[in-house]
Amino acid sequence: MTRILAINGSYRDDGMTDQAVVSVVQAAEASGAEVEVIRLREYPIEFCLNCRECTQQPGTAPGQCVQHDGMAELVRKIEVADAFILASPTNFSSATALFKRFMERLIVYAYWPWAMHSPQLRKAGEPRKKAVLVTSCAAPAILGRWAYGTRKQLQMAAKTIGAKPVGTLYMGMVARQSHPVLPARATKRAEVLGRRLAGE
Repeated sequence: MTRILAINGSYRDDGMTDQAVVSVVQAAEASGAEVEVIRLREYPIEFCLNCRECTQQPGTAPGQCVQHDGMAELVRKIEVADAFILASPTNFSSATALFKRFMERLIVYAYWPWAMHSPQLRKAGEPRKKAVLVTSCAAPAILGRWAYGTRKQLQMAAKTIGAKPVGTLYMGMVARQSHPVLPARATKRAEVLGRRLAGE
């Protein structure tokens, strides 16, 4: 059975991003996958201290952070997952602060001793797991893809944890209603991506 971990960086309950994640999850579960959803707005993660203690430890296993919060458990969940749903709406042209805080804590997946000029990703040489990226913006989707950094940030998060994106659900023009409803076209795309993650 495929184990999927969804990490959602949206602030809003039942907003467009939440609805899209739910649609992907339901399709994956209907295809036999086991899915766990992490809503970062409810998850106890502190900001990275930039001490780089976790990056000094060699090997392919994630480094140990000096902070004792929910990130250690989340890293364990990442390690045992077979595939991922990474989601964030676009705020101020990039992923939300919630998702970026999570991204910064992914530094445990880098080996970066003080003598090295740049970090090496610990998972760079391993077989890639699968990931689906979910994002939205107020602009038309075709413009948002190129004008904003959210999709690239989701791609970097996937790469860092050893995953390769197999599809993106990018929704535009989502700010025209206070309580938007996921369009039928996006729902169909989400269902396709959910089945793809599950291995169909």
